[in-house]
Amino acid sequence: MLEFRDIAITDKERITSALDISQFMGCEYSFANNMAWKRLGDSQIAFYKDFYICCSFRSEDGIPRFFLPSGDGSYKDVIAAMKEYAYSLGKPLRVAGITEPSLKMLNELFPDEFTVDTDEGDWDYIYNSADLIELSGRKYHSKRNHLSRFKELGAEFSLMTEKDFDECIIFGAMEYNSRAEEHDHSFIAEQYAINTYFNYFHELGLTGGVIRIGGKVAAFTIGDRLNNDTFCVHIEKADTQYNGIYAGINNSFAKAAAYGYKYINREEDLGLEGLRKSKQSYHPAFLLKKYTVTFK
Repeated sequence: MLEFRDIAITDKERITSALDISQFMGCEYSFANNMAWKRLGDSQIAFYKDFYICCSFRSEDGIPRFFLPSGDGSYKDVIAAMKEYAYSLGKPLRVAGITEPSLKMLNELFPDEFTVDTDEGDWDYIYNSADLIELSGRKYHSKRNHLSRFKELGAEFSLMTEKDFDECIIFGAMEYNSRAEEHDHSFIAEQYAINTYFNYFHELGLTGGVIRIGGKVAAFTIGDRLNNDTFCVHIEKADTQYNGIYAGINNSFAKAAAYGYKYINREEDLGLEGLRKSKQSYHPAFLLKKYTVTFK
């Protein structure tokens, strides 16, 4: 039977190898994200032959949410192993992070054996890198205006180094403390994720960007390679008292870190209206639709 445990930095090579085989585009298929955000869903990992499996054990209805395994081998066999484990807990097998090609594959392997659900808040926003770098054309007119205001701030952008870590951690903590009334589980998990990114920055192979105004951190962002074509932005924090600051960190980081990639994944909007409007305003090339299946 599958054996689940906490993810560790020592798992990086094995997990990354499995992720590279599958080349999935969803933000769940990032070792850095799985490591940093494990507290959000009480996630644990397991291996089945040459497959890597991540499972979130925190859910509203108590049903664990497995993510479609990445790696190489028989999906018929690995799903059977996942079913056995779920059934041993007295739960049905629920599998998330499934894109349309994978859903087609599962329908062929397991016809009429599961129900399908989707939540638009879980869909990833995928942008053409060239669009976010160049901001050309009429549709980005307002973004160029924001960027012009940003350039008037006398801000300085640089790629992140260890010298920036402490100030960025403090900057993120100050934002967290300013939202004391919102300190639910997700905000606490976010602080854990930020600290993990910094604690294992080099081991995770991350790239970061920092904006300073008057010598002080005004914004920072972190991301890494998701697959051969896609760079993923994991987190972005900025001081909104500065007009155009988000446009500045977005564009500066795209130029510095995502050049050479076809796409940039800026992850989900979580169903939050403000975040959705912001992500839509950058005109994604497409939304990566993701499905959840529950076996009968």
